[in-house]
Amino acid sequence: MSIGGVMGGLNQSLNNLNRAQSTQAQSIQRISTGSKYYNAGQGASEYAIIQRMYNNIGSVAQSNSNTQTANSMLNVAAGAVGNTVSSLSSLKQTLISAANGTNGSQDIGALQKSVNQTLSQINSNSQVTYNGQQLLDGSQSLLVAGYNGYETVNLGDMSTKGLGLTDSDGNSTIKLGSLEDLGSAIETVDSALNTALDQATNIGAAQQGLDYQSSNYVTMEESLYDAVSTIGDTDIAAESVNNASANSQSQIALWAIKQGMQSMSQQTLAGLNNHSRGAAFGMLS
Repeated sequence: MSIGGVMGGLNQSLNNLNRAQSTQAQSIQRISTGSKYYNAGQGASEYAIIQRMYNNIGSVAQSNSNTQTANSMLNVAAGAVGNTVSSLSSLKQTLISAANGTNGSQDIGALQKSVNQTLSQINSNSQVTYNGQQLLDGSQSLLVAGYNGYETVNLGDMSTKGLGLTDSDGNSTIKLGSLEDLGSAIETVDSALNTALDQATNIGAAQQGLDYQSSNYVTMEESLYDAVSTIGDTDIAAESVNNASANSQSQIALWAIKQGMQSMSQQTLAGLNNHSRGAAFGMLS
């Protein structure tokens, strides 16, 4: 074979080596990253689709986190409202007890102290906070940001003033004097109890809704991950075979290059020897 033929073979072998090494590098990258489309060069449209899906996954995960945090806040509010409901139930029992004709003045005085303590407890319940925010003073509206928009949960005023148990100056409207006063006080407590129960119901309904949303977000996130996996995950077994095949092709190309270099070296030496003999004969003639 002429030197030109050997050079052509060498170039072909070098091209085969480059292709094999490129294929092997891509295969190793896919195995190491676990993705068939680890950059846009591996498939522009598929890469874009996967990245959008990952963006959606992040949004859904944050939405789920928001619902769980909001539910945590509502748990605190629900606990305080539950305590207020219990306090109001106890307060009504105290008023019914005060209406009993067997009570003396000292008994009425003791019952009035119990009423005042209960009112103080209700105010304490209304001052419950979450991350420094007052929840039940009538100023709080819980805004829950989610994947599909916003949801607002309104929290009412559960203070004694908000429930009508004290006036605008903070004076108790619950009097244990005459039966008429006691009848009016019981009506006030019943009204306050209904308001507190409505608040507890609203919080409970909001929590159920947030639990439902959280479950939906979990399902959405899992579905998106499954879709990303179907589109872009590397088939490790198949890619391992590709890697092994590319490695074999690389070794074959290297062997062919080595053989070509040896052949070229031999032909070059033979040419030099012929040239030297020809020069010698020329000098002798």
